[in-house]
Amino acid sequence: MIRFLFHVLINLVTAAVGLLLAAWLVPGVTLQLAGFIVATLVFAFAQGILGPFVFNVARQYASPILGGIGLVTTLIALFVASFFQGGLEIRGVSAWVLATLIVWIVTALGGWILGAIFLKNRSARRKAETQ
Repeated sequence: MIRFLFHVLINLVTAAVGLLLAAWLVPGVTLQLAGFIVATLVFAFAQGILGPFVFNVARQYASPILGGIGLVTTLIALFVASFFQGGLEIRGVSAWVLATLIVWIVTALGGWILGAIFLKNRSARRKAETQ
């Protein structure tokens, strides 16, 4: 249960950082402070739900694109999050492409790095408990 909660926390943190970086770096991406929490929650939830679905569809119908599942899921999750007024707004094709890349990189690397730190700390605690 703790592992699941930590995974959810990592997803929320990396989604928030990715959205903030995209809004800061990409012209055409606007993130309203009032809707930031909603945009982050919707994005993280959509990405978590859509990931397995997109993977299964791609595996069944378009197996050559399996490597791009994270990008496709990020794009769809950004699209879903942009539906909520007062949060995330993306204007222009280049803004969509760049925002997708930035958020995908941040969530992928952040999840990998924070997950590795968590696992390292957890294994160190287990070793200390058994000794």
